[in-house]
Amino acid sequence: MRLIIFRLTVIGLLASAVLAVSRLNYLSSSGSPPSLAFAALPPVALVSDQSQIADAVHFLENRVRDDPGDALLYNKLGGYYLQDLRETGALQYLDLMSRAAHASLASVPVVRNMDGLSLLTLAEFSSHDFRAARDHARQLTRLDPAREYPYEMLFDSEIELGNYDDAAEAFAQMLRHNNGINLNTETRQARLATLHGDNVSAARHLSNAIGLGLRLAVPPRESVAWSYWQLGETAFNVGDYLAAEQHYRDALITFPGYYRALASLGRVRAARGDLQDAIAHYKAAIEVLPDPTYVAALGDLYKLTGQDKEAADQYALVEVIGHLSVIAGVLYNRPLALFYADHDLKAREAYANARREYALRRDIYGADAVAWTALKAGKVKKAQASIGEAMRLGTVDPRLYYHAGMIARAAGDDVSARNYLRRALTLSPVFDPLQALKATRALEQLKAPS
Repeated sequence: MRLIIFRLTVIGLLASAVLAVSRLNYLSSSGSPPSLAFAALPPVALVSDQSQIADAVHFLENRVRDDPGDALLYNKLGGYYLQDLRETGALQYLDLMSRAAHASLASVPVVRNMDGLSLLTLAEFSSHDFRAARDHARQLTRLDPAREYPYEMLFDSEIELGNYDDAAEAFAQMLRHNNGINLNTETRQARLATLHGDNVSAARHLSNAIGLGLRLAVPPRESVAWSYWQLGETAFNVGDYLAAEQHYRDALITFPGYYRALASLGRVRAARGDLQDAIAHYKAAIEVLPDPTYVAALGDLYKLTGQDKEAADQYALVEVIGHLSVIAGVLYNRPLALFYADHDLKAREAYANARREYALRRDIYGADAVAWTALKAGKVKKAQASIGEAMRLGTVDPRLYYHAGMIARAAGDDVSARNYLRRALTLSPVFDPLQALKATRALEQLKAPS
């Protein structure tokens, strides 16, 4: 029975539940954006080890019941829970992982149990407690300063907190402490490139990550599939729907039933006009993980196909899932606020929630959530200030442009509104089935320049 020794140098490919980041030296491009159908290694159906994992988890759970003071057992068990969390998104594994981390650290103190502290940091990160994860990652950089893994976790936390300069410094430390390019460095370079608007470099790094993952002796199925999926997301955001669909299908070859790829395949099928196929893929994704974003998207597709009752049922389910538990409330606070804003519901509540989260997590997409909910709450000046914060890195994202265009329109700045809305629709004409229609209508209603 294969046991995973929990150390990020061993399971570094599982190290972060939010998985992408990018590059310090950006390659410039000019003219029309090229296709992002990068030629990674051909997808391979990687073997699932779920039966082995289930056996190992059962074995370890029995062992810790017999020997509750063995930190090593808790650390190994937590590594398996982390893998299950990555592959399924199921929140029960997050709770089990956190319990294992606390039990490990209760058995052996941090100074002799850096694996336990690593597990706790990853559990905090996965729970969106990014400040605690950042602080514990900093502690690990002091306890184990010659290793790469503390800087990986520090980088991920700083990115989510919106501390981009600190994240860049953590990434530089990663490069100083590793043995060259690897899957972890490439995915993080892709994230930085995306944030700074260099989608071509992002796609190149993700393609490199796929190749590096597939060349490992035991390719990490979820990490490789995630990189294919993220490559698809990069292509989708610049309107290369054909390439995006191929990348999502590659992810599903690598990892059949991978919920992220199923949902995104639904989105791209909708963008290509096949709403029934899109519905089928979203339903398949929700069977694996009823994420509120997927449920809302399914509701929108029902709305567009005239199935109003089914749409209403899905919209009601979004709120139920978002408030199902304390951890669900934390994880889904931002998606729920955006859902309300997109559908003109509970404007004041959405704005209050977005502001509350942004006070703790000042990343660009948090600023965008404040801007979009502020607009729907009638706070146009606040929306203008916040959308400026959201766009401060030069991120190329059609939703950011759409929100900026609608905010400019509300502020009476028709020139900027036209420019942003055109940019959104030119970049990705069906970036969202419902919101793209609203963007198109808004653009048509704006007076032509005199």
